[in-house]
Amino acid sequence: MDNQDSFSRFVPMIEQALRDALRTPNAALDNFYGMMRYHLGWADETLKENSSSGGKRIRPILTLLACEAAGGEPTLALPAAVAVELVHNFSLVHDDIEDRSDFRRHRRTVWRIWGDAHAINLGDGLFALARLQLSRLLDRGAGPRATLEATQILDGACLALTEGQFLDMRFESMEQVSLDDYLWMIRGKTAALLACACQLGAIVGTEDTQIIRALHDFGYNLGMAFQIEDDILGIWGDPQVTGKPAGDDVLNRKKTLPVVYAWDRGFMPKAPDAHRKAACVLREVYSQRTVSEADLLRAEEALEAVQAREYCAEVSGEYTSLALSAASHPKLSRAAGQLKDVARSLLGRSR
Repeated sequence: MDNQDSFSRFVPMIEQALRDALRTPNAALDNFYGMMRYHLGWADETLKENSSSGGKRIRPILTLLACEAAGGEPTLALPAAVAVELVHNFSLVHDDIEDRSDFRRHRRTVWRIWGDAHAINLGDGLFALARLQLSRLLDRGAGPRATLEATQILDGACLALTEGQFLDMRFESMEQVSLDDYLWMIRGKTAALLACACQLGAIVGTEDTQIIRALHDFGYNLGMAFQIEDDILGIWGDPQVTGKPAGDDVLNRKKTLPVVYAWDRGFMPKAPDAHRKAACVLREVYSQRTVSEADLLRAEEALEAVQAREYCAEVSGEYTSLALSAASHPKLSRAAGQLKDVARSLLGRSR
């Protein structure tokens, strides 16, 4: 069964469960839940409903596949899958406010249409609904211990998300970011929730701690590899593929792994002159209010001088190997092959 089969099997039930979770409980709250449905892609700016799907739903699909790979019935993990997707969207709503992002998925962001106050409240509502979903695991046959553990795992991932966002915002005002700090940041912003998605499915499917650990490790390493590939695409990606201008991350002065690595190499003791010069060029470019096309070319040449792209591809490959190795644990069922299919569909975009 290939990756597309996983999507065709699981996306309809995930979409229906999400719609059920966001059903308006009272007519006075039509707009509140309508704004949630807008953010998930099911309504337009007038809050008129449509029948479209809101996205690929990668995280909840991983939850259901992890449950199956652990030997469980995937539908039993549906409340956990919905909880993960709601948390993901809560974080997006708040990130858009903090980053002052005008668009997401080619549509105006919630704060841009309805203002900061409504957007903050909307995000809080999504977070609360996510936690309430986990209590429905009891209705599906999960024991109290597994349900409590699931709640603790989700709360831990939410804390990691906020830690990662804090570091990401803090980096904006820092002249230089260390390699260790950057990797810690993406652990929180990206890897933690993918690890959570897989771990939640695992604890619904089994009590075997080795299986649960393997599936957590799969999600974590997949998340790290995915974010690093995103960093590569943010500078060297094809605009026809990414939908963003070439060098977009440099133009926006984002301190992603290629730049952080170049600084780390250039300012280390006894760094070669070429590496030191490259780091100085990047520092100069990033110190400006705006980055011109000429500055972008200089920055790309500096990154090439320290082989930043090759380094990032190597690190992403290492995390990818760790993810695939975790999904090859001998105790996992044949469904683990579908986890590998999803991983391969998400990775390799920068190659």
